[in-house]
Amino acid sequence: MDTIRSDYLKTALLITAAVGLVSGLVVSLSGRPDAANVIWIAGVVPALAALVVEILVSLRSGEVGLDIVAALSMSAALFFGEELAAAVVAVMYSGGTFLEAFAEGRARREMRDLLSRVPRTATRHRDGGLEEVPLDEIAPGDRLLIRQGDVAPVDGKVASDTAFLDTSALTGESLPIRLTRGAEAMSGSTNAGEAFDLIAMREAKDSTYAGIVRLVEEAQASKAPMSRLADRWSLWFLAITVGIACAAWWFTGDPIRAVAVLVVATPCPLILAVPVALVAGLSRAAQFGVLIKGAGPLETMARIGTLILDKTGTLTEGRPQIMSIESFGDFAEADILRVAAALDQASKHPVAQAIVAAAHARGFVLPAPFDVAETPGEGIAGRVEGRTVIVGGDAFVASRIGQEPGGHPVAGSVLVAVAIDRQMAGLLVMSDPLRVDARLMLEGLRRQGVGRILLATGDRADVAKQVTMGLGLNGLHAGLTPDQKVRLVLNERKRGPVMMVGDGVNDAPALAVADVGVAMGARGAAASAEAADVVLLIDRIDRLGPGIDIARGARRIAVESVVVGIGLSIIGMIAAAFGYLTPVQGALLQELIDVAVILNALRALRITPHEWAAGTVNTASSATADIARGTTP
Repeated sequence: MDTIRSDYLKTALLITAAVGLVSGLVVSLSGRPDAANVIWIAGVVPALAALVVEILVSLRSGEVGLDIVAALSMSAALFFGEELAAAVVAVMYSGGTFLEAFAEGRARREMRDLLSRVPRTATRHRDGGLEEVPLDEIAPGDRLLIRQGDVAPVDGKVASDTAFLDTSALTGESLPIRLTRGAEAMSGSTNAGEAFDLIAMREAKDSTYAGIVRLVEEAQASKAPMSRLADRWSLWFLAITVGIACAAWWFTGDPIRAVAVLVVATPCPLILAVPVALVAGLSRAAQFGVLIKGAGPLETMARIGTLILDKTGTLTEGRPQIMSIESFGDFAEADILRVAAALDQASKHPVAQAIVAAAHARGFVLPAPFDVAETPGEGIAGRVEGRTVIVGGDAFVASRIGQEPGGHPVAGSVLVAVAIDRQMAGLLVMSDPLRVDARLMLEGLRRQGVGRILLATGDRADVAKQVTMGLGLNGLHAGLTPDQKVRLVLNERKRGPVMMVGDGVNDAPALAVADVGVAMGARGAAASAEAADVVLLIDRIDRLGPGIDIARGARRIAVESVVVGIGLSIIGMIAAAFGYLTPVQGALLQELIDVAVILNALRALRITPHEWAAGTVNTASSATADIARGTTP
């Protein structure tokens, strides 16, 4: 709410200053200079008052910024009767702050849209019926119905025979787990099977998910604030400005020359060029599906030296896929897949859905299954085209056909056995594969100066090693809890700026404490998207490369604009000190400088990422269309 009020205030100050400047010019041209001066003063005073308050707040926290130069120029111009010059400065300054607020406000609006789908209620059994209740009304002992696709709202014990939960957002384990009656289910887990009942063990505020949220808040509170690019130039520019203004007044005895110096020195190349370049960079990045929440994260993103990646859903697809098919006897691989997929059409299990999707991808026309019986979390049996078919875990299928279980999955994979007419037909080897765009992206980032690339996952070490083999990572950290991921990020920050990329609830604290946290927003958890500084709106890790390229390009353009603009301002200050510019002329000259640096800053709208980001360059329009449709490529 405070942020929204601040945005409204900045908008009101810009409108007041602009209306005051234009109205005063109209009145002055009509031959009423005294009335024009009053109007200009009325337009300047609100902006100056807000500026003084901001300066006092900054000084109280030990910060000295460019706001002081703008306040000095407006105050001196008003004091010595240069109202028009003061009005011009007020419009320039309030315009710069408005641009920054606009960029951050847009990012907040997009995040609200992204998080609007987060459930806020739970379904509770009460007096033989069901009722929807807010999460904070759930008490220990309440019996909750967790429907398929629902997220467990609190920690609890399974009250049904079985429950099939996707815990990837919490633990990084890519494949769902099967829980039996009495087993504890963590809040934040997604029901990947049939509906089941859950007995609440804790209130929502004391559950696992809430604990992670608190960890996020603590991480955000401990994170050092990002300094604005403009503020890092402020001290020496302030010293030069005051020095030239004082020298002009001292040696000539004319205070108007000091006023002219201050007006020319109003740091509009910093106040305007930097936010324009960075806002343009934010807009350009958004066209590639990269939502950057403000100028600070974009600046820091351009200086990243260490990249830490989560595994499941970030470096990998986060969905099981068929890697190979092992056939027995006379059964053909294609027939095994087609028959298994036909039966799995009757199941909502994530592995079953992956098998059906694989069959559709090969163009198979799947017949309808009959007499289907599913054992949740174990397997499914039925008839397909008159044949008895059983699909499920190796032990489940073997027991149904009177055999001993056979092969064992390799690290990072799971076996799905298929039996046809009481004969073991074959095995589908499934795993969560590396994203096809990940290897190219990592190679490109190394060439662009990212010196360290690490993996941080809650999954098992053997699975992580198998998946990342050949990537040439600088380090692999497996089996991490959320707080251990935070400690890893903090340790790496000692080497320089760190970017953390993740998609699960367990990644949120690390995203919050990293210099730049990046969330996979298309399918990732809401907590990670909320904690992150950057959200990849399209479910492709290769968007990260163009995002970093655009950040670096926008920052480079901003610095160029600042250097050229300040150079011209210093020349103008010297001319004003020698009496060649009046305050109004100085203000107009500063306006010309502003136009030049703004036009240069707008080049950030045309930044083209490097060609190594294959599949993303020149895809801005398609990315925008994907976001609009709510789909991913």
